Amino acid sequence: MITRYHLFLARFRDKRGRPLKKSTQAYHLIAVRSLLRYLAVQRDMKVLSPDKIELPKQAGRSVKFLSTDEVERLMSSPKICGSREELVRGLRDRAILEVLFSTGVRVSELIAMNRDNVDMVRKEFTVMGKGGKPRVVFLSDIAAGWLSRYLKARTDGSIAMFIRLDPASRLLDKKKNLRITSRTVERIVRGYAQKAGLRTTATPHTLRHSFATDLLREGADVRAVQEMLGHASIGTTQVYTHVTDRHLRDVHKSLHARRRKDHRPGL
Repeated sequence: MITRYHLFLARFRDKRGRPLKKSTQAYHLIAVRSLLRYLAVQRDMKVLSPDKIELPKQAGRSVKFLSTDEVERLMSSPKICGSREELVRGLRDRAILEVLFSTGVRVSELIAMNRDNVDMVRKEFTVMGKGGKPRVVFLSDIAAGWLSRYLKARTDGSIAMFIRLDPASRLLDKKKNLRITSRTVERIVRGYAQKAGLRTTATPHTLRHSFATDLLREGADVRAVQEMLGHASIGTTQVYTHVTDRHLRDVHKSLHARRRKDHRPGL
């Protein structure tokens, strides 16, 4: 039965004829593994060993991230001028971009932020990550500065840190229903990425990737990055270690090839 299910997942096609990704197939099989483990451990039932269910092999995961120049172009895209409404919108969008890149928070963690959650003196706040695990994240001086400018420009009474500014939102309860949605944040990031002429289609998660790769480029320990991203497994964080490849050439040149510099062929 398990074999037939495995084949079903591999051969499945949706209405457009598209197959399931290997990762999606794996998620379904992991669910079966979990069920079998539950039946064996919690119910003392004799079932197939979960370890006998093999997961489809997946290609190495790659991540998209922005270069330093692309980050600066993206951050400079919001327009901070015009009417009061345009000014607040520009400040909000700039603050969103800066916070995403400064902290590496997920978009769900960003939209859940409240004004009183952030310690503007210590430049930090606590987010509730996956699995209900809290962690402290830190704001750069630049991100804290833009966040402070945005909050000073606000005149509403909403407790949410980032709020909707569309005309329809003015009719809502100012204390409860103004919170921005994840879809709006995605549109904001994608829109400014296009405006900045970036080579890649940026998303909030692209800025999370960029945050992690920037830390590793500057020599941060992968364990520290794991804590800041809120990853349960170090294996998830290690996908970012590809950025250290650029240092390998320097290491090779300075250590391995140094002693042979006097043996270069003459011209």
